[in-house]
Amino acid sequence: MYICAMISPKHHSKLDNVGMTASVLCAIHCAIVPFLITSLPLLGLGFLSNPWFEWGMIIFALFVGSYAIGISYFRIHHKILPVSLLIMGFLVIIGGHLFITSWREAIVVPIGGLLIATAHFFNFRYTGKCKKEGPHFHFGHAHH
Repeated sequence: MYICAMISPKHHSKLDNVGMTASVLCAIHCAIVPFLITSLPLLGLGFLSNPWFEWGMIIFALFVGSYAIGISYFRIHHKILPVSLLIMGFLVIIGGHLFITSWREAIVVPIGGLLIATAHFFNFRYTGKCKKEGPHFHFGHAHH
């Protein structure tokens, strides 16, 4: 049982959409770039294989995910699943980038991106449930 806060989750659902999209794009990027690395400069896309670009994407996803899921967790739904998936996803991505140097990185890191996208999906669902049902109070405490 959880308590929905009396704030509009519309802003948070937009961030979850951005987070889901960015995470899926990150997963696709991490899966495909190792196989296309030799042709990227010919297509004018050499920046996609730049480590600064990759870490920039990771940091962007970290900020969006932490903000969207953190605010929703503390103010709206209080469900731990999105938070757990977000943390696991970032641990997989960072661990994959730091400790795996072979073709396996192209498998491990996208899994982390998909975990983050899944975290945003559940956050979106929980926030939407609060939006539909809204809070209702009874004898000084909230019920759903």
